Amino acid sequence: MDLGKVLACVLFSLFLQAGSSQSPGTDSVFNCCEGDILFLLDSSGSVSSFEFSHMLSFLSELVLPFSLGPEQVGVSLLQVGTEPHLEFGFGTYSTQQGLQEALSRTKQLGGDTNTEAALIFAKEWVLKQGVTGGARPGLPRVLVWLTDGVEPGDVQGPMAELRDKGVAVLVVSTGRGNYQVLSDVVSPPAEDHLYFVDIEDMSIITEDLRNAIIRIILAERLQVRDISSTSAVLHWRPVLSGTGYYDIRFGPIYSSQAGPGGGPGTKPGTGPGHYQRITRPAFSISAQLTHLRPDTTYNITLIPVSNLEFYNKLSTLFTTHAESEAMQSPAQVTVSESTVNSVRVSWGPLQPDLVHSYQVEYSALPTGKLHVVTVSNRQNSTVLANLLPDTQYLVTVSARYSSGKEKAMSVKVCTQEIFPALADLRLTTTGSDSVQLRWRGSADGLRGYWVTWEHEFVHSAAQRSTLYLPPHLLSTTLTNVPPNARVCVSPVYKSARGEGLCCTAHFSSAAVPWSQRL
Repeated sequence: MDLGKVLACVLFSLFLQAGSSQSPGTDSVFNCCEGDILFLLDSSGSVSSFEFSHMLSFLSELVLPFSLGPEQVGVSLLQVGTEPHLEFGFGTYSTQQGLQEALSRTKQLGGDTNTEAALIFAKEWVLKQGVTGGARPGLPRVLVWLTDGVEPGDVQGPMAELRDKGVAVLVVSTGRGNYQVLSDVVSPPAEDHLYFVDIEDMSIITEDLRNAIIRIILAERLQVRDISSTSAVLHWRPVLSGTGYYDIRFGPIYSSQAGPGGGPGTKPGTGPGHYQRITRPAFSISAQLTHLRPDTTYNITLIPVSNLEFYNKLSTLFTTHAESEAMQSPAQVTVSESTVNSVRVSWGPLQPDLVHSYQVEYSALPTGKLHVVTVSNRQNSTVLANLLPDTQYLVTVSARYSSGKEKAMSVKVCTQEIFPALADLRLTTTGSDSVQLRWRGSADGLRGYWVTWEHEFVHSAAQRSTLYLPPHLLSTTLTNVPPNARVCVSPVYKSARGEGLCCTAHFSSAAVPWSQRL
């Protein structure tokens, strides 16, 4: 072996050792994250071997500072070619040395750039949570697509499905590419998640891309929920393992409220004396934040404290609701799926962080009995059943806010009429071209009857005759009826026709009664 190769091996070994030590320095991301990162690498023939080797070197540098393992970051590599090829899955490597050696062994596939097939494979197997070899349930998932930008294919649909399932998408393009397509597929904002860079200058985006990945993972790890004008609840994924505690500090960084004396809002700092501090034991996963100012942006920092390990602090921002502006629900109430005895009432917007529950009151107009239904704060519709047919109701949806206040909106709804079908239609021929019809009817709300029959065809078109009868008549006689004419009688109600019955007129030397149901 020549001296150059020996030196290269020694340097690479030192590089791996430095990466596997992962000491918590200023620029390190040691123990920062818990999530799964899939790298989708263009390995087709459109990528030169020179470009492919630079992409692998870029990936090696990008992932080097991450801590790997079951409770840290999982890394997977899926290559794009004529057929997708999974180089390794999330749980394959738990050390940097193993991961770096796997990247150095990765060979280019060549062939066509079938990105769509690779994305389908990623969605159904690699990024699917809970399946063998797939992503871990409950953890953030990030897809980083490295492409030369040449003929990306129809990727918008598969990428949208992944984003809808909670996968964050970032793209690195080493060619010109189609900006519109690539900006459509990344998770917003595009300016933070889409990178165009020359293949020889990929190292200049390493830190920015790594930080973008970390921000995505941390944003899911630390969340503020149930925000009101004066309180919020902080949730986090557990970091400590049995010992230590969480140091939580939060304070306002901006308020749009007027300052003392009616002046403009202030921008208080977050140093000592300007923030609240609470602690929670190691087994905790949430904390209630109280005594907050309305319409104020807060900076909150979670510091896991342990004598056994060093943990990076997690930070995020949130804004409390203005007391008046926060009460938006219900802003609209709509009615759908109306039947003779039920209607669906919907409202919005939902505000589960502010609204304790919804109350739906309804009564038949003008003086019907009042009924009350209580609905969950995460439900935006309900079906009102056992209503009277053809009746107008007044429905009021009230939002009961956690602050004790209420906001309501009313709407009038109508149930459908009952349309009983015609009963016992009977047809009797009374001559060579006349028939007598008899039926049974007399339902409530009946407005009359439509009688229709077809004449003989004239110029290849059937001639239809109609006759309207008042509701008290239950029989009629038709003349000039052609042989084998089909005669129908339908009941007419206020808003529609009911189901009718039809008979066919058969004439013979003797009058013969005929009857038939539809």
